[in-house]
Amino acid sequence: MHTDKTQVVKRCLQLVQVSVLLSLAACASLDEKSSTDRAEIYVQLGVRYLNMNRLDVAKANLEHALEENPLNINAHNALAFLYEKIEKYPQAKEHYIAALNIAPDDLSVQNNYGRFLCEHQETQAGVLLLERAIKNLLNDRSWLALTNAGLCAVNSGQTHQAKAYFKQALLANERYAPALLAMQKMSYNNAEYWPAKGYLQRYLNSAAHTSESLWFGMMTERALGNQTLAQEYRDLLVDTFPLSKEAKSLAH
Repeated sequence: MHTDKTQVVKRCLQLVQVSVLLSLAACASLDEKSSTDRAEIYVQLGVRYLNMNRLDVAKANLEHALEENPLNINAHNALAFLYEKIEKYPQAKEHYIAALNIAPDDLSVQNNYGRFLCEHQETQAGVLLLERAIKNLLNDRSWLALTNAGLCAVNSGQTHQAKAYFKQALLANERYAPALLAMQKMSYNNAEYWPAKGYLQRYLNSAAHTSESLWFGMMTERALGNQTLAQEYRDLLVDTFPLSKEAKSLAH
C-alpha cells in the first residue's frame, strides 16, 4: 500500500513538472510573440513618421523595432530608405543588404535595393535585382520595378532599353505617374514633342505638377509654337517652385 502511495506521489510530481514546463514554454512563446508584435508596432510608427518627414522620430521607432526583432525586414527596408533621405548611403546599403539576406525574394527589398544600386553606379547589380522582381510571377505591382529599371537604363545611356521598360510599366499600370513623367522627358529629349505633350496630359490625370513636369511642359509648348501655354507653364513653375533648379535656371 505504501509503495502504491509513493508511486502516486511520484506520478503527481511528474505531472506537476510537466505542467510547469508547459507553462514555461507557453510563457516563452508569448514573450516571443509579444516582442514580434512590438517590433511591428514600432515599424508602423516609424513608417508613419517617415511619410510625415519626421525623420528623427521615425529613426528612433525603426531602431526600437530592430531591438525587438533584428530580423524584421520591414524595419531594415524602411531604415535603409530613411538613411538614403539623410544621405548616409553606407548605412542605407548596410540595411538593404541585411534585409536582402533575411528575405532574398522580398519584392519590396529587391525593388528598393535595386533602385539604390542603380543610383550609386552599381548598374549591373541593380538591374539584376530589378529583373528578379519583374520576372516574379507573384509580383502584382511590376510597374514599380519596371520604372526603376527604366530610370537605371536612362542613367547608363541605354535609351532604347529605358523606353521599353517604361512602356511595359505603363502596360501594367497606365496611370503610374513616375513612368508617365519619365516618358514625357524622354519624348521631349528625342524631339518627339506631340508624344511629350500627350504624356504630360496623362500624367496630370494621375498626379500634380512637379518642377520637372512644368519645365518640360514649357519647353515642349515652345517647340510646338504654343507661346501662350508655354508662358503659363513658366509662370506656374516660378510661382509654385521658386527654389527649384528649373525655376532658378530661368533667371539666367
